[in-house]
Amino acid sequence: MLSVILKRVLISIPLLLITSLITFLLLALLPGDPARAIVGVQGTPEDYERVREQLHLNEPLWQQFSSYVGGLLRGDLGSSLYTGESVSQMLGSRLPVTLSIIIGATLVGAVVGIVLGVLSARYGGALGRTVDVVSLMGLALPNFWLALLLVTLFAVTVPLFPATGYVPLDVSPDLWLASITLPVIALAVGSVASISKITRDGVADALEQDYIRTLRSAGVSETSLLWKHALKNAGVPVVTVVGLSFLGALAGSLFVEAVFVLPGLGALVNDATTRQDIPVIQGIALAYAVIVVIVNLLVDISYAYLNPKVRTA
Repeated sequence: MLSVILKRVLISIPLLLITSLITFLLLALLPGDPARAIVGVQGTPEDYERVREQLHLNEPLWQQFSSYVGGLLRGDLGSSLYTGESVSQMLGSRLPVTLSIIIGATLVGAVVGIVLGVLSARYGGALGRTVDVVSLMGLALPNFWLALLLVTLFAVTVPLFPATGYVPLDVSPDLWLASITLPVIALAVGSVASISKITRDGVADALEQDYIRTLRSAGVSETSLLWKHALKNAGVPVVTVVGLSFLGALAGSLFVEAVFVLPGLGALVNDATTRQDIPVIQGIALAYAVIVVIVNLLVDISYAYLNPKVRTA
């Protein structure tokens, strides 16, 4: 298991470097001049040159990138071109908001989806058809549309939850939970749909295997057969879909945060791209890359647990 983790970590390092390089080059090739945007039309040529010097825009691209990587190795992501605030501090204040809703959505999607999928595989019939309908509807509904619907129903028509805003967990756990409930539901519906479908197919196939019949004839309870043996056998594709659901929630959070006016990475992405705040954009891209790498690492660890063959691969 440890060798699997170390191997994945070593593979992740060049991936992060490549991601940083691609992000840097794409931003460098974008039209527009950040120095001109900062100075404005009232700025003098001297002001313009001074800003370019401060941003190292007069240096060759390779030198700019080496300076950027050197800062990363020191834990310095730079500062915002407009506010002067540290990018690390900006990400640190926004990440908890985004992570709260995407982790919550993934957990809700995984628990509800797996339970529905297992029960559907076991009992079939009307429950199986219901899971099919829920899967189709969940996959067809856009996150932002569902978010607007939830706000209309449960924040305006029936004011059970706040329509906008975010309360940190350390300020009030109750208000924190209330502030993320609707965003979590909006992101979780699609996850429930995909996870329940893949779980049902995997468990239904596992229940037809000979080893399940052998265990049943040996007197193993149906509950143990279903939740311990069949579900574990179907676990690899389920874990894959859970990981993909997390990444899908990460992408969907950009729109859901806008609907609920949450101060997460989505709002920061919008502000930074509008202003061409390059250090902030680079920091956000790196944060997303790190999240993706961590999720993939957790999925690989789950593979190794569920399938012993992976540990020796």
